[in-house]
Amino acid sequence: MTPLLCVDLGSTFTKAALVDGDTGELLATTSHPTTVATDVMDGVDACRAALAEQRPEALDAPLLACSSAGGGLRIAVVGNEELVTAEAGRRVALSSGGKVVAVLGRASGQADYRALAEQTRPDVVLLTGGTDGGDVDGALAGARALVASGWRGPVVVAANPDAVPQLREVLAGWPVQVADNVVPRIGVLEPGPARLAIREAFLRHVIGGKGLSTRVDLAEVVSGPTPDLVLTGVEVLAAETGDDVVVVDVGGATTDVHSVVRLDPEEAGLAREVVAPSPVTRTVEGDLGMRWSAASTWEAATGAGLEPALPQSAALRRTEDPDLLPATPAEVEEDLALARVAATLAVRRHVGRSRVVVGPDGRRVERSGTDLREVGLLVGSGGVLRHADPARAAALLDGLVGPSPEGWQLPDHPRVVVDRDYVLAAVGLLATSHDDRRAAAAALARSLARWHSTGV
Repeated sequence: MTPLLCVDLGSTFTKAALVDGDTGELLATTSHPTTVATDVMDGVDACRAALAEQRPEALDAPLLACSSAGGGLRIAVVGNEELVTAEAGRRVALSSGGKVVAVLGRASGQADYRALAEQTRPDVVLLTGGTDGGDVDGALAGARALVASGWRGPVVVAANPDAVPQLREVLAGWPVQVADNVVPRIGVLEPGPARLAIREAFLRHVIGGKGLSTRVDLAEVVSGPTPDLVLTGVEVLAAETGDDVVVVDVGGATTDVHSVVRLDPEEAGLAREVVAPSPVTRTVEGDLGMRWSAASTWEAATGAGLEPALPQSAALRRTEDPDLLPATPAEVEEDLALARVAATLAVRRHVGRSRVVVGPDGRRVERSGTDLREVGLLVGSGGVLRHADPARAAALLDGLVGPSPEGWQLPDHPRVVVDRDYVLAAVGLLATSHDDRRAAAAALARSLARWHSTGV
């Protein structure tokens, strides 16, 4: 047996799983409040000690880690036309495990770039623009505007390769990484290389600069941002089950939706997007969450006509006291009500709708967002679901299942599970750590559905 300690350094809790690196067997799990105020490795040590009480081999187990501590990864996208390369860059940034904090294009003024440097202050800028052999001016204009703004952080360039030599000159002296173009041809989106480059920029320039540990070089310990590793785990899960998969992760500050679906070329022709849909998609809803974003979740739900089953005062209390833990049955009910509307809104924003439109050629179906109707596996994640009674978690997730009379492209008849042991991050860590561990990652992913079916 080769035990491995897989750890997610979360913004609130550090979650740890002891996994057999040969078989993928989950040996033990635990969590501890993330120790940002002292050293994040203190929380890792606490998790290791707790696991060692159950499994002594945890004391010497090699560490695999991902992190969203210290605010996670904040990405700004600079592109050409907002509807094309800037939108493509936004999708790549989201799939890379970052929260997109700004999207600027050709129409953005210098005041927008100054605000980026002085107020938004992203961790990484993703610079896009032009197809292969096409326009070079858009990416160059964005690079020059960045220089003029005074911002000097790392830049990932994923633009027309013909512009790269000039971009290197404009950005001389900056930390720059070059990846393949995200839009090599009109209607084609290639997110993979840029996603890897963003992960590398996160490790080199972001995670080590947050002052989270004085004991170790976190850039040597952490494999990447937590949402990126979770999305990798979802990709492994989809490959191993043969299903289209969607994961809804309800967190304290954001609600994330990850999906891996097989694209139907005929169905893709019905989409309204100017950038081709991608089989792997992640959306982050920064106004939907259980604590820091509780008040805005209540407001968004009310605005959407969902009528959240908790008073506004209860949502405000959670925003003002993000460390609040439900202590009474009534507070548990309030948390579940908040999670229900957060998950519903996040999934709706992810999937978009189908509708009938009338044009010169008659009536036709037009779609937006990611079509999840054929999804075979729906996974719920997040503390509120992990700690809920299984029947209550099932009832909450049942609201995310279609068919929808309003046209939301929800899963029609999925199997529904809850990631109660938070193994998707561990799956991603195993899959990316070493080729020899991909079999263990696959086995751990397959086990998820067997362990925690809600029975929906």
